[in-house]
Amino acid sequence: MKAHNKETQAQMTPRKALQFLQEGNDRFINNLKAHRDLLEQVNETRDGQWPFATILSCIDSRTSAELIFDQGLGDIFSVRIAGNIVNTDILGSMEFACKVAGSKLIVVLGHSKCGAVKGACDHVKLGNLTELLSKIQPAVYEESTISENRSSSNSDFVENVSEINVKRNVKNIIERSFVLEQMVENGEIGIVGAMHDIETGLVTFYDDVMFIKDELNPDFTVAALR
Repeated sequence: MKAHNKETQAQMTPRKALQFLQEGNDRFINNLKAHRDLLEQVNETRDGQWPFATILSCIDSRTSAELIFDQGLGDIFSVRIAGNIVNTDILGSMEFACKVAGSKLIVVLGHSKCGAVKGACDHVKLGNLTELLSKIQPAVYEESTISENRSSSNSDFVENVSEINVKRNVKNIIERSFVLEQMVENGEIGIVGAMHDIETGLVTFYDDVMFIKDELNPDFTVAALR
């Protein structure tokens, strides 16, 4: 399998980019990795890169986006930070990835048993980590289905908070970046939230935070999110 080039990226749509990632994850969980000559891909991308998707994921060592979506060199922009949170620098990176470099899809990817989410659930305070975890705290407070044992010892609570955190950050991207908001509105890119199960490798995409304006969803408007 060859690296993406300018032509293949130009032909890509947000919906097709999503399909590529879904197919890649299916290969991953079935141990059917696509054949790639990585040194050949190094040569193919030496004069430029044309990634079709941008994935914001956690730094967890088990959630490498290139691996769990079975992608090669030059295929995706990978943005990693504990708790897959959004800040100004990450938004700027995404604006570059989409507006300048042509990426067609943004995925906010959480994962099960997330240590950063557990830390937020326990209100951990530790140096600079304190500020990072504060960005997950709104998801902790928004979780309203569990009234007892709202801590990292309750796996159901942790997973609920993780899902809320992903969905909040999908909307944060649109609300905080006018550049990306307009690209979504114009159908140039899509944004979707997803969750990676570290026990099975399966990635589940959330239909209720899948913002892709195309023939399958022609009536979508950013205003509907407000």
